[in-house]
Amino acid sequence: MLETLHMTSLDRWIDAWLAHQRALGRAYNSEEWMLQHLRHFIVSSGADDLDQKGFDGWCASFRHLSSTTRRGRQLAVRKLCLFRRRAEPGCFVPNPLYFVRQMPYRRPVILEPAQVSQLLTAADDLVPTTNSPLLPAVMRLAIIVLYTAGLRRGELVRLTLDDVEPQSGLLRIRESKFHKSRFVPLSPDAAGVLRGYLQRRLAAPFSADPSSALLCWGPTGRHGYTGAGLGNAIHQLFVTADVRDSEGRLPRVHDMRHNSECRIIPSDGREAKECGRSVAVGSA
Repeated sequence: MLETLHMTSLDRWIDAWLAHQRALGRAYNSEEWMLQHLRHFIVSSGADDLDQKGFDGWCASFRHLSSTTRRGRQLAVRKLCLFRRRAEPGCFVPNPLYFVRQMPYRRPVILEPAQVSQLLTAADDLVPTTNSPLLPAVMRLAIIVLYTAGLRRGELVRLTLDDVEPQSGLLRIRESKFHKSRFVPLSPDAAGVLRGYLQRRLAAPFSADPSSALLCWGPTGRHGYTGAGLGNAIHQLFVTADVRDSEGRLPRVHDMRHNSECRIIPSDGREAKECGRSVAVGSA
């Protein structure tokens, strides 16, 4: 747990609540970060406990974020306060009536096979750098896995070498959304691309430590991508390849999950076969 910089009345309840949730087998790392942000806000405002004024000010500090993210943070603090109320009936608990309203989900942009081919071409055209010598191969694998296996962005960047079984094409997803883990099988074509990537990824001078990131950057591959970093890189590929829907909207990385049941890797239109069957995948 992050070290507490200043003791407030809320600190021990944050520690107790996180310990309670982790006893149930949950990581709660993002919630810990969010509550640490709340701690810092309370301290910087000169208060020693959370009240309505402090809660409103804290919520205003991330007004620039999406309504879904803001509401999620508000609900997490409410759960913490309800946990505290078991022992302190008079403690402050925020009223969900005044939370950010949940907005309708944004309609996804469904990628066509030809557009995925454009993305793969744009990834192959990337120029390796001293700080990212595997950049084209990393982006190509990321596009293929996101498109065919339906992984979330965070799940992909958290994959380590130990989470990958090259021969069977099986991916072990740990501590995903809703604190669950699962196995994801890759299609035969995607598994072949993965094996080709690993031949380069495991070669010297890149780190072959089982705990190192599958998608890596740095001269020796010791650094893994963050979700935001990978998202920005793929977004730039959308722009470069000019991948848009009929309304001119660029897709989000998450939109690629809507294509995952097909499991086809397009390749310049050379082979268009039914879902689940092999297709030519070009260079790995």
